[in-house]
Amino acid sequence: MSQIQSSSERPDGFVRVQAALAQARHAHAPQWLEVAARTSQEAADALGVSLGQIAKSVVFKRKSDEAAVLVITSGDKRVDEKKLIPHTGPLGRADADYVKARTGFSIGGVSPLGFAPAADAPQPLLFVDQELFRFEVIWAAAGHPNGVFKMSPAELAALTGAPVIDVVQA
Repeated sequence: MSQIQSSSERPDGFVRVQAALAQARHAHAPQWLEVAARTSQEAADALGVSLGQIAKSVVFKRKSDEAAVLVITSGDKRVDEKKLIPHTGPLGRADADYVKARTGFSIGGVSPLGFAPAADAPQPLLFVDQELFRFEVIWAAAGHPNGVFKMSPAELAALTGAPVIDVVQA
């Protein structure tokens, strides 16, 4: 694994996630990778784990109120919007500017915690996909494409308070 263990100046998103994990007394501090992992495959390669163990964050825009909807699913799965709509109502696509404004993170580093939405934006709605429970250990983005942290799927659900649902394509 190619990771930097020393802690120097880190980007704001990474620092927010680090603080959120510390406050939650999570057993594993976020790690800083030597290479950016903007995609699930890049993260899996950098960590030496299977693609499915990457807890990727997929962001949608709820049409009724423009709230961000964040689905955390396995890197080897695709979200089926039709399965998500009963939980959220109609959804639209979220572009990079929307994601940054509504979560405080850039695409490629969207963490399931440590959000910093714009002042006029609500906290994102979160959902954890049940497919993550195929694995004992999963890895999520830690607020920056170079940041990751590990946990179990049950720890992810507990850390986020998000409901666990089935939202992936068959």
